Amino acid sequence: MGMHSIVKILPMRSTGYGQRIVPPFLKTGSLAASTTAADLGGDFGSSSSRNSGDRQKQRNPSALDGEAQDLQAIIGSTESPSVNNMAEQQKVPFPIVMWRFSRPHTLIGSALAIPALHLLAAPTSVGLKGILSLPVLNSILYAMIPSLLMNIYITGLNQITDVEIDKINKPNLVIPAGVLSRRNAIWTVVVCLVASLWMGTRPLMGTHPVLASPGLAFALWGSAILGTMYSLEPFRLKRFPLLAAFCIVAVRGTVINAGFFAHATTAAFQGSASVLELLRTDPKCLLSSLFFCVFGVVIALMKDVPDVLGDKTSNVRTLSVRIGQTRVFHASRRLLAGLFFAFGAGFVKGAVTAPSAALVACRGLSALASVAAGLSVRKESRSVDPENPKQVYQYYMHLWKLFYLSYLVLPFAR
Repeated sequence: MGMHSIVKILPMRSTGYGQRIVPPFLKTGSLAASTTAADLGGDFGSSSSRNSGDRQKQRNPSALDGEAQDLQAIIGSTESPSVNNMAEQQKVPFPIVMWRFSRPHTLIGSALAIPALHLLAAPTSVGLKGILSLPVLNSILYAMIPSLLMNIYITGLNQITDVEIDKINKPNLVIPAGVLSRRNAIWTVVVCLVASLWMGTRPLMGTHPVLASPGLAFALWGSAILGTMYSLEPFRLKRFPLLAAFCIVAVRGTVINAGFFAHATTAAFQGSASVLELLRTDPKCLLSSLFFCVFGVVIALMKDVPDVLGDKTSNVRTLSVRIGQTRVFHASRRLLAGLFFAFGAGFVKGAVTAPSAALVACRGLSALASVAAGLSVRKESRSVDPENPKQVYQYYMHLWKLFYLSYLVLPFAR
């Protein structure tokens, strides 16, 4: 494809004097080294030649699409940002950039987990008035802020260390797209980490003696340590399938669920049990942690299925790279469907033996939601080609919706 065709299909900026300006990236980088005035002369030639080319493309619309694809391949091979990315840098407000940088689907999961676990941890003797009391609301809010900051730190750190991989797998993320600089991203995650740990550590600088509970500190420090080891050298555990899965399972399962359950018990309901004691003695804490541990396994496996190309290029040996996308995809969706059906059956059995009408209703609702979610896992997977990254990513985001649903139903799982 000649330079005439490249310039032809690019949007040109008018100067107001009848001239058109070549986009900046055609003047710099690898294209500039081989581009001369003669190369571009055809585009500034007679209007008859341009009209002739336009008529030809009207007769053959696919020709323009083919040239656009060729251009995209050329642009993708240069280091200069595309016109769209440069325009985006100028237009996207900073709060929107931060929202995209936070990976909102994970942020929403964390935001739903904290109030859900507070409601689950509420003692049976506490009525609706007690659940909506000021101490409970304070506990939720105090835990929410450092938790969301920690979420930004973990997901942001992963983006900072995966820029080269994301240029292939996720080019629309804010760093590879050029919307957020790496330097600003580093400052953002450092500030989020420090602020989060400061709020969650009781002895530090006069933080709240009640709300900064041991359970909250466990959740935040555990997430920070595992999230750092997952992404940063010399550990970079994401290179090893089992260790990478362990990090995600531990954070999404035990660390978050048991940690915030213990925080709610202490800060909102004046309990004194430790995380380990609650896991050992409270079935609600143990079973919720177990459920989200298995769900975390599925998330850990499924998120790598559409990213095989970039992972192979960067020598990140995920399970999808090692044994194939199809096998990992089907194993993951079977595991998640089985998890929902197993818990659904357990809630049905619990509803039959429940001592009160309220428990029958709660367990019946939980059973219905579990079975419906399991059926949704199977139904949505039928039209997915495991080797089609776009289809797999859409299915992966559907699993996150089921993740949110699980936390919405969690308060009824009694």
